[in-house]
Amino acid sequence: MSEQGCIFCKIAAGEIPAERVYEDDVCIAFNDITPQAPTHLLLIPREHFDSLDKAEAGHKATLGHMMLTAANIARDKGFADDGYRIVINTNSDGGQTVFHLHVHLLAGRPFVFPPG
Repeated sequence: MSEQGCIFCKIAAGEIPAERVYEDDVCIAFNDITPQAPTHLLLIPREHFDSLDKAEAGHKATLGHMMLTAANIARDKGFADDGYRIVINTNSDGGQTVFHLHVHLLAGRPFVFPPG
């Protein structure tokens, strides 16, 4: 299901190009166009839901699949041993700017905590 006008739904549908690094029936991973780290990928579910706050029990499998996919990408790309960060910004105060759930996978430099 897609949400009309959603940029990530358009990427998932192939209507907008993206530098895809992984895709399957559940999710797509692609390079962020404004990277915040040497490696900055976005993982999006093919199914549209606005945010983690809007996820329901029926999304458990999708969310789990996305987390395992992020770990697999980190291993496949060779940065798992050095470390990486997973971020899900949720709603406006959480820093979310595109309202289609997405996971940031960042790597390639040390990260500090707290992040901001």
